[in-house]
Order: sequence, then C-alpha cells, then structure tokens
Amino acid sequence: MSAAAMLGDYTLQNVVMGALLLGAISGVLGSFAMLRRQSLLGDTLSHAALPGVCLGFIMAGSREMGSLMAGALGTGAVAALMVVLLTRYSRLKTDAALGIVLSTSFALGVVLLTFIQGMNNAAQGGLNAFLFGQAAATLRSDLLLMAGITALALILVLGLWKEFKLICFDPGFARAQGLPVLLLEVVLTVMIALAVVVGLQMVGVVLMAAMVIAPAVAARQWSPRLEVMVPLAALFGMAAGVSGALISTLGRGLATGPLIIICVSGFVLVSLLLAPRRGLLWEAAFRLRQRRRLRQQQLLTRLYRQASWHGEPRRGSGRKLADDDCDPRTRRVVRQLEQRGLVGCHDRHWMLTAEGHEAAARILAQLEGRAT
Repeated sequence: MSAAAMLGDYTLQNVVMGALLLGAISGVLGSFAMLRRQSLLGDTLSHAALPGVCLGFIMAGSREMGSLMAGALGTGAVAALMVVLLTRYSRLKTDAALGIVLSTSFALGVVLLTFIQGMNNAAQGGLNAFLFGQAAATLRSDLLLMAGITALALILVLGLWKEFKLICFDPGFARAQGLPVLLLEVVLTVMIALAVVVGLQMVGVVLMAAMVIAPAVAARQWSPRLEVMVPLAALFGMAAGVSGALISTLGRGLATGPLIIICVSGFVLVSLLLAPRRGLLWEAAFRLRQRRRLRQQQLLTRLYRQASWHGEPRRGSGRKLADDDCDPRTRRVVRQLEQRGLVGCHDRHWMLTAEGHEAAARILAQLEGRAT
C-alpha cells in the first residue's frame, strides 16, 4: 500500500486517532496510578469493565458503543470505589483488595457473556472482541465519544493538578491541610476507569492493564519530576499507539491491540536499558567507572606510602615495571594513571608525578577525615 493510500484509508485514520486518544489518557492517568503504587489498578478496572459491557448490551439490545461504554464506566467506577473502601476501612492491603475485586468482576463478566450467548440475539456477534480489542471496528462516532472522555479527564487533571500531586506523594500532609483525600482518591480512581473505557475498543479488557502502566513506567525512567513524567508518558503512549496501528496496517492480519502493547513494552525495555541515571546500562557503566577509580586510588595511595617509607616522598620504590613483575590488571591501572599524568617511569620504577603526589595526599586526607 502506498503512503497516499494509507493516509486516505478510513479505517487507518480511525485507528490512529483512537490510538492517539488512548495513549494520551493512559499515559497521564497511569502516571498517578503508578506513583500511588497501584500498578494493578488498571488491570482490576479493565476486568471490571467486562460486566459493564455485558450489562450495557443487555439494556440496549445492541452493540451501541455509547451504551457499552456507559455500562463499562459504571461497573469500573463501582470497582474503583470498592477498592478504595476496602483499603481504607478494612485490614486488607491494596494488592489484596485489587485481587479480590479483579477476580470477582471478571467472573461476573464471564457469567454475563454466557447468559448473552443464550439470548439468541443476532447483535451479540463480536461482543467477545472486547476481551482483546477490535480496533478496526472503530467508527467516527466512537472517536467523538472517546475524545469527549479524554478531554474531560485531561481537564480534571489540569484543574486538580496540585491536589493529585499532593495525595500521590504525601497524603498525610494533604489530610492535615484539610483536603478531602478520600474524595480525591475516588475521583482519580474513577478517572483511571475512564481511561480503561477509552481503551476497550482498541486493546480490550485483557491488555488494557499494560496500556495504563507501561507508558508511565517508561517515562519514570527518564525523569523524576512529575511535570516532565506525565507529558512524557502521554507521548510514549501516543507513539506506541500510532506505531502499533501502522504495523498492523502494513502486516495484514495482525491484531492492532496486541501490537500496540508490544510497542509500548518496547519503549519500556529501551527506557530500562538506556535512561540516564536509572537505566541498567547507565548503572553498569557507572559501576565500572567507580571500580576503575577505586583501583587507581588504591595504587596511588600505595605508591605514596611506599615512597614515604623509603624517604622518597615523590617516588615509588622497590617495584619494577617489567611484565613479569605485576598482574595484567595492575598494568592496566598503571597505564591509566600514566595517561592522566599521575604516574611516570624512572629507571624502570613507578614514580608519582607532582600531580600524582598531590592527588594521593588528597585521597588519604579524605579517608582520615571520614575516619574521624
């Protein structure tokens, strides 16, 4: 398919716009869920949306998207409220409450799906697609509804930014300031349910949990500041959505929802490896530099002490530079110190330069200061 044909394709346009909306709302709201240590919240609310989809179908008698989303939002909001109440007014921890609500909701959804299959309603065809998503079935009317939900969620986040930020990092202080913490937690949780509702058509119930958390996880590796992390998470979510949509278009027969999740997982993997200060490769390089620095300091101080013992404060004595006189690691350290101008060679002996003498003296002074 040519580029012009792709851009003019009605289905691709709908899928890309839907993926952009999904990535934006998932990245923004998923950031708050991750910071509140509720990574399973998206999974719980997405599974809780399934009985809502079934109830919306039973009440409307057809696969009308507005009714299905309204039902999903209703049961998702109830599940969110149950999680908040269980964690606040019982001795259950957050993970236990999320697990209970998740399993109960999904079991109810499966029962309702079985009930619908026995109704002999021809409109029930394709209802199972909400389990894994059916992005190609997205219509312009669906996009308008998704855009309205996304706009509402983003407006609430902007309006309550300081309050949401405070309850994420210090709910005790927020309570002391007189803020309605319980109400704010309920509002934020219901908003995450809104994100789940937006993603039902695109990625489905099962995969929506990854879409809520993965962009936030990737963004958290790049910045510790919430003001940077939230827009970056939205950007990662939108980029993954568009990438998944384009790949599914180029590769005929590939499901869009799983491809979106694979793309956003790729962003997470790259972030975990390459993000500055927090990435695994960055950490490995930092540890390597620290070990190299420690070996250099140890050799400098040893030469300094040897020179002091022999009454030669600027020269290391008794150690020759012959290859059979030291191990390969020590030879590497000597070459590194020579490149830095801290060690020189005189009559096949190691010798501290003036700069090396000063550097070794500073190291020993710092060690003595820490000891005292």
